[in-house]
Amino acid sequence: MADEKVTIVDAQADIEGKMKGKDAVIQGRFRGEIALTGRLVIAEGAKVEATVAADALEVAGELKGDVRTRSFTLADKARVQGTVEARVLVVREGAWLSGSVSAGEQSAKPGTGTQPVTNKPAERSGSVTPPAGEKPGAATQAFENKGDKAGQ
Repeated sequence: MADEKVTIVDAQADIEGKMKGKDAVIQGRFRGEIALTGRLVIAEGAKVEATVAADALEVAGELKGDVRTRSFTLADKARVQGTVEARVLVVREGAWLSGSVSAGEQSAKPGTGTQPVTNKPAERSGSVTPPAGEKPGAATQAFENKGDKAGQ
């Protein structure tokens, strides 16, 4: 563990530019481009406006921009707007996601499986199951939109 280092952008920071590296946690504000070979965490209260490429991405704060990742998790207070390409997508109840989403095995292929997802009033529920050969539950995804929660 001594060899593992994480870049931290603290809550008082306001950074504009390019970030490259392995793992990072953003607690403040960041604008620009992010390219990580590991995991990016956008903490609750953080505001990021960037093009993001990372192996894993966890958002609890706000993110606006284009995302390419293997695993994308939106926490209950996450607010995400933009284009998302992810092999695994997890959206917790309460999260807000608006934009074009491509998730699953074919997300790397342009023009396949892309559909807009917005937080408009609608009753929707469904699931995406893992492709043949994958462990059950490993890539299971679920989404649910109970409509706009006015006043929140």
